[in-house]
Amino acid sequence: MEQQIFLTYYYYPDTEPLKNIMRLPREEAFALARQLADSHPETTAFYRFADFENYYPGRMKTDALMYERFCLLGGKPRDRHPLSFVLEESDYLHEWFGRGKAIHIPLEQVDGEIVSFTLGDSMSTLTREGDFTLLTLPMLMEEVGKYPDGIKGYLQEARKKYHYIEVQVWGNVALPAGD
Repeated sequence: MEQQIFLTYYYYPDTEPLKNIMRLPREEAFALARQLADSHPETTAFYRFADFENYYPGRMKTDALMYERFCLLGGKPRDRHPLSFVLEESDYLHEWFGRGKAIHIPLEQVDGEIVSFTLGDSMSTLTREGDFTLLTLPMLMEEVGKYPDGIKGYLQEARKKYHYIEVQVWGNVALPAGD
């Protein structure tokens, strides 16, 4: 029996979900970052926006590298800056977003040509290790297939080194019914 795999998008309750600040013009992005950092000083998810001057170029570099690599692997991105999800769930990220809200989308409902995966947080891994592993959907499914218990076994092994598997959706997705 094939397992259903979910993507989870965590967000803070008073923010609009399924958005990426990097898709805004630079000035708007900086203004929004300041607003979010100032209005959520206690929330870990917004600490990077308090130092947006340093975060912004790192995020631009990471997104550009992921975009290039994804295209080389056959991906068909619809946007230069992805929406960031996690594969299945992550207590670490849920806590990071103040145990706020989460949207769960079945992977099968997202066009496989616009989805990529990185082991751990893409930007942190690039900063710390100088590179990251990026997988397309077929590559991920090949890896998952190596485990007798599928996605559960794959994630159990991956979590020995990474808090989560980051999912990049290189286009927009609709809110699931009921969210």
